[in-house]
Parts: sequence; C-alpha cells; structure tokens
Amino acid sequence: MRLKKLLVGLCFLGALLVAQAEDGVTEGEVQVGQFAAMSGPAAQLGLRMKAGIQAYFTAVNAAGGVNGRSLKLVQRDDGYEPTKAAEAVKALINEDRVFALIGSVGTPTGLAAVPIVSEARVPLVGMFTGAQALREPFRREVFHVRASYFDETERIVQHLTTLGVKKIAVFYQNDAYGKAGLEGVERALTKRQLKPAATATVERNTVEVEKALATILAAQPEAVVQIGAYKACAAFIKQARAKGYGGQFFNVSFVGSRALADELGDAGQGVVISQVVPFPYTPASPIVREFQQHMLAVGDKEFDFSSMEGYITARVFVEGLRRAGRNPTRESLIAGLESIRDLNLGGFTVSFSPKNRQGSTFTDLTIIGRGGRFVR
Repeated sequence: MRLKKLLVGLCFLGALLVAQAEDGVTEGEVQVGQFAAMSGPAAQLGLRMKAGIQAYFTAVNAAGGVNGRSLKLVQRDDGYEPTKAAEAVKALINEDRVFALIGSVGTPTGLAAVPIVSEARVPLVGMFTGAQALREPFRREVFHVRASYFDETERIVQHLTTLGVKKIAVFYQNDAYGKAGLEGVERALTKRQLKPAATATVERNTVEVEKALATILAAQPEAVVQIGAYKACAAFIKQARAKGYGGQFFNVSFVGSRALADELGDAGQGVVISQVVPFPYTPASPIVREFQQHMLAVGDKEFDFSSMEGYITARVFVEGLRRAGRNPTRESLIAGLESIRDLNLGGFTVSFSPKNRQGSTFTDLTIIGRGGRFVR
C-alpha cells in the first residue's frame, strides 16, 4: 500500500512538474498574450485583430483544444503608444506569465516591445505591421504571418505606373511605421526611375493634417499614397476632397480598412487599399468560409480585413502549438513554427524555416465602393 501511494505521489509530482515546466502552460490550458491598441484613435485595429483571434480560439476550444489544452487570450491595452507597449509586454510576461504572444498591432509599439520579447525568449506570432525594421535584423522569437510594407507599396506603385500615373505624393505618419511605408514607396519609385512628387507628415494619434495637405496639394499629384492610421487618413481625404482635389488615394493595409471606410462615409468611394489577407466578405475560399462561420458562432457579423488577419494569425499559432508536442515549451513552439512549409490554410499559404520569419508575401488591392462596401 505504501509503495502504491508512493508511486501515485511520484506520478502526480511528475505531472505537476510537466504542467509547470513553462509559464502559461498548465495541464488544461495555454495562456497567450496580446498587446495592442484597445482604446484611443487606433482602437479598432486592436479590437478587430482580437476578434479574429478569439473566434478561432473559441472554435479550437469547442473541439477539445490543442492536445487537450484550451486556449486563453490575455490582452493588455497599449493605446498604440511605444512606452505603453513596453509596459504591456513586461506585464504579460512577468505578471500574467503568458506562454507566448500573438497579434500585436503597430510598428512603433512593436519596436519598443521586441527587444523585451527577445531577451525573455518568448515567441511572438503575427505582428500587425509590415515594417522591415521588425524583420531585419533576424529575430528568432518573432514570426511574421503577413507580407511586408515593401510588398504592399510595390504592388501599389506597380498598379499606378502601369496605368501611366507617375506623379505620386506620400502622406505618412511621423514615426517608424510611416517612415517604413515611405521607404517602401521610394524603393518602388526608384526602381522605375521616379521620385515622390511631394511628402508630408502627421503625428501619431492626431488628425492635424492641414500643413501636410497644403504641401501635397501644392505639388498637384495624380495620386497620394497614405501611410497612417484611419482617423488621420480619413481627415486628409475629406479635407482634400473639400478643396477640390480629384486625384486617387491609396492606403496600405495597416490603415484599418473597415474603420477607414466608416470614418469616410460617402467620401470613401474610390479609395484603394492594399491587403495582405484574402477578401473576407465573399466566401470564395475555404479559409474565408471557415472565418465567417467561426465569427458568426461567437455572434460577430462584422467581417473585415483586420479580424481576418487575426483569424489567420491564430490559425498559424495553433498549427505551431500542435507541432510543439503534448508538453509544449517555448523552444518547441519555435521549432514547430519553423517546421511549417507551404501550409495551405484553404486559400492562404504560409511557410517558415529556421532562417525565414516571413510567412507570406500575399498582396491584393481593394476599393471602397458605394455605401462603404469593398470591391476587388
């Protein structure tokens, strides 16, 4: 009897040690952290990213979880401010003790957080940013699911120049995000022996666009590429239209497509936005059908590109976690993600390797049509 009790005790202790082997992992649960704007002028980016992640996590949990463990998403609001992002990441790692991070939002916030993530050796999957500064130099813990801003701006400039449009101005946010987008546009223009017709900036989390508007309109560009968040970009477009500007407006995906369309109202018709995920409104591919089904299952009927990106990010994270084994560690999660090669999620393909952290180069162009509806 004593031997039996001893064996039972040892088994219990062994299970306990396994369960406690890594922060955020217990016998029945894996805690995953997200730092993003949940308040402030960029709140819709973080909230919709969260919606897509949560929709897939809920579906996975309903099906029994990953290797018997349910997934719990823990959020910290950074307000799209670098200082708050650093504080949020430290809190997620040291106080909430999450296993990994997922779905962060923004370039300046990402640049503030990534050194902390790397030092703690905590995997971060699916940053909602295409900035090259977060891809180079190589960071072992950081896995990017989306295409880069270089990919998006190349697609935009290619489209414009193919149509014969060469006088292109750039309105950009005066921070790491905006400068990354500006660099992408400049690279694409230089490739075609062109330069920006004009450039002008807006400060992060503001809508003070008057000076930038005057600078850009004075150059009389045929098109304006915008690298900013939805409120500032919408303010610029409305004021430009009010002054009679008839050129084209292009935005990169980070603007927040649905939020931009809502901010613009009737002024949004004809605005073009590059995208890095499949079109979420028409269930033409398996991944979009599943996305819509899982969103509806949690009572969310608001399909959009940001929640689609969150959903895909969650899919990639879960695939890596499954490959990490029955008793996952942060190291085995990294190895699991690195092993993903040409993974077709049903219309969106992802590949990583020990030397590659950009999972996709997918880009598309969409237009805001009548009533704020998106068309391809």
